[in-house]
Amino acid sequence: MQRRSFITLLAGAASWPSAARAQQKAMPVIGYLNSNSLATTAPLVAAFRKGLADLGYTEGQNLAIEFRWAEGHYDRLPELAADLAARKVDVIVATTGVPSVRAAKAATASIPIVFDAGADPVALGLVASLARPGGNVTGIAFMTAGLTPKRLELLSELVPRAKVIGLLVNPKNPQTEGIVRDAQEAARAIGVELQILNAGTEAEIDSAFAALTQSHAGGLIAGADPFFNARRERLIALAARGGVPTIYQYREFATEGGLISYGPNIAAVYRRVGSYAGRILKGEKPADLPVQRPATFELVINLKTAKALGLTVPQVLLARADEVIE
Repeated sequence: MQRRSFITLLAGAASWPSAARAQQKAMPVIGYLNSNSLATTAPLVAAFRKGLADLGYTEGQNLAIEFRWAEGHYDRLPELAADLAARKVDVIVATTGVPSVRAAKAATASIPIVFDAGADPVALGLVASLARPGGNVTGIAFMTAGLTPKRLELLSELVPRAKVIGLLVNPKNPQTEGIVRDAQEAARAIGVELQILNAGTEAEIDSAFAALTQSHAGGLIAGADPFFNARRERLIALAARGGVPTIYQYREFATEGGLISYGPNIAAVYRRVGSYAGRILKGEKPADLPVQRPATFELVINLKTAKALGLTVPQVLLARADEVIE
């Protein structure tokens, strides 16, 4: 009997580690859905990871991240989002615009979703309200698409004699119709003709700049679109080659050689997205986390590029700039 009892006790002790492991919570997993590629968004992914670190989460230590990249093809997003939902990740982070979050929202009504979006998420039906999103979706709305009229105003100050200004948009983006409508209204108000240039491929970007040169446009607004953000170097180079004064949405364009930019600090936005994802992992509900918006927008002017284009930047514009690159 004593021997039998000892064997039973030994068997029970051997099972303790397995039982303890079974009771431990598995490492949480974030599904990261992005319409571009890692190569074009690496600094933003780094900012996202910093936001997670602010909440105590480090990839590979107490967190796993499943990345899904659409490589600029919006039509791939629904399948990628469905794959993340099928894997039952703990949170889906839908980044680089409205197409990503729409795909994620269509894929699941139960997994929490954190987004970044350049348009009004209430108007798009993504959330019930900014203060009380409801459902399983919340995030950061930086409203950059709605800043197109302001960018037109700033560009007109820089090139006051321009009678024709181009607007480069991606026809595949669901926000494009609203962007064009708002820009046309603003152009009529200041007496400028707006030339709409559609580009959803790299070849179409080249064609758009060729058309811009032929029309002798006095400037260009690069539309708010992830496709254009991922081709920052190409847009800057074409604008320089054609001698076209161009305004962009993020400071990274101006710091890398673009003439002028006006918009939110996108790295700060991605850090806040990471922070929201971390808060949800700690137990907060998307329905209770208000949609955040940037408090300020940055105006950055590159004087080197202005000089190369033969432009004199008005002092009143320089005085309003958050950063001037000399």
